[in-house]
Amino acid sequence: MKLHYKKIIICLLIGYINCGQLAAQNNEVNWLSFNQLEDSLAIKPKKVFIHFYADWCGLCHTMDQKTYKNSNVINTLSKDYYVVKMNIETTDKITFGGTTYENENAKKINSIHQIPLLMASRKNKSFSLPAIVILDENFTATARYFQYLDAKQLLKTIQ
Repeated sequence: MKLHYKKIIICLLIGYINCGQLAAQNNEVNWLSFNQLEDSLAIKPKKVFIHFYADWCGLCHTMDQKTYKNSNVINTLSKDYYVVKMNIETTDKITFGGTTYENENAKKINSIHQIPLLMASRKNKSFSLPAIVILDENFTATARYFQYLDAKQLLKTIQ
């Protein structure tokens, strides 16, 4: 029974990976959740691109409408990265790497989930958006950006 279960999971993960290729053909980024990311990394290690946003972030929406619609950006992200998009104000409990993370201040205005606080905070600076974190195949941060990036700027960082 366990072997059958593992085969199903592998097939689903291959589907996620293939969805990235299909999304590139359909001119859209195939955003993953952290749960999907963990499963995908277990099957095939790959660089990770994480975009943290909030519904109130105007520059985040502009990146969605312009930067992430650029075909070169879509193709590069789909080919070379697992791409994750996370709302920093989510109230979801997310288990990743055996640890459960949550938004401890979810009932407060402009609360921030633990994952973006851990991955995209800067020493002696307040948290700001848009925030992008790029990780290598070993899940080690190689770059962090805390600004709007147009397609040309983003391509320089991910190529």
